[in-house]
Amino acid sequence: MKTTEKYGKKIDAALSLWVKLVRAYSTVAKKSAESIKKFGLTVSQFGVIETLGHLGPMNVGNICQKQLMSGGNMTLILDNLEKLGYVKRMADATDRRALLIGLTEKGQALFDDIFPVHAQDMEKIISVLDEQEIEQLSVLLKKLGMAISVEGER
Repeated sequence: MKTTEKYGKKIDAALSLWVKLVRAYSTVAKKSAESIKKFGLTVSQFGVIETLGHLGPMNVGNICQKQLMSGGNMTLILDNLEKLGYVKRMADATDRRALLIGLTEKGQALFDDIFPVHAQDMEKIISVLDEQEIEQLSVLLKKLGMAISVEGER
């Protein structure tokens, strides 16, 4: 059911797409959060463990960039993950002033245990789309995101 037809065809189409993107994102994010909750982690904690599990140790700034979070919020998340024994702070061999954040053995074991389960949960959530549709949607969303990002830099 169309909710607008008064701003012009192109604008109405853009608004309709935006609503669909927001609703789809909200639904997928909710299901993803339900999957993550099973592991006793917050979405933010899981995001850090997933990032470090896939990419290895990195500085806080890079983790923030990957997770689209502020440094202040990330400090709290890292402090809590460190208390749980999942991450450690270590000196950067290339820059003595910098610290790297990496997974501990316990953190790596957690990542190895939970990420495959979460990945399967996500596959089930997305399974309404076939492989070709997933690829097409991925290409289109990347194109949209990159174009908006480049436009914002101008």
